[in-house]
Amino acid sequence: MKNTMKIFTYLLTVLFLCGFMMPSMAQSGTDDFPTDDVQIKLAIKSAPSDKAEGAKVLGYNKKGEIVVLRQGTNDLVCLADDPFKKDIHTACYFKELEPFMARGRELKAEGVSTKEMRKIRGEEAASGKLQLPEKPATLFVFDADEEAVDLSTGDVAESRIRSVIYVPYLTGEESGLPTKPVGGGLPWLMDAGTHRAHIMITPAK
Repeated sequence: MKNTMKIFTYLLTVLFLCGFMMPSMAQSGTDDFPTDDVQIKLAIKSAPSDKAEGAKVLGYNKKGEIVVLRQGTNDLVCLADDPFKKDIHTACYFKELEPFMARGRELKAEGVSTKEMRKIRGEEAASGKLQLPEKPATLFVFDADEEAVDLSTGDVAESRIRSVIYVPYLTGEESGLPTKPVGGGLPWLMDAGTHRAHIMITPAK
């Protein structure tokens, strides 16, 4: 009986302590949450130097919601890294791509799979419901390993930047571009002939 009481008391003590500790442990995940300034600093890393300071910046709050961190004065929109995912990934794109990008974020938030999202956006683009850019529109992408970034300052030790040019429905025949990666940093056309057709330009390593 005594042993049973000891075990019971021990379990109650553990549960009691966990009740106090768990909230603080969960909260500690937000202690390292990047400030708005750091999010902005990382978000504009891939932006052309003459557009970085005037770009509109979208980022994240601690609930994981996308919010406007800074209004813009030019035609570039930058999206900060998602703090709830591993490694650092930010992007800047021409404002004409915003309807396409915003719809993607909306569907993703609803839990739609990547495959289904592409199908939905393709159908909406074909029907005219989803507006696509009428001329080539550029996207700049910044990537870095988590270990290479100081999230308290936004300083980066090593990173990679690639460029993407969206030209909806462009084909390899029309452009003369290969439709598969050829290496050496040469451009190629991905998703040729679709609403997602875009020219990939990835610097050689």
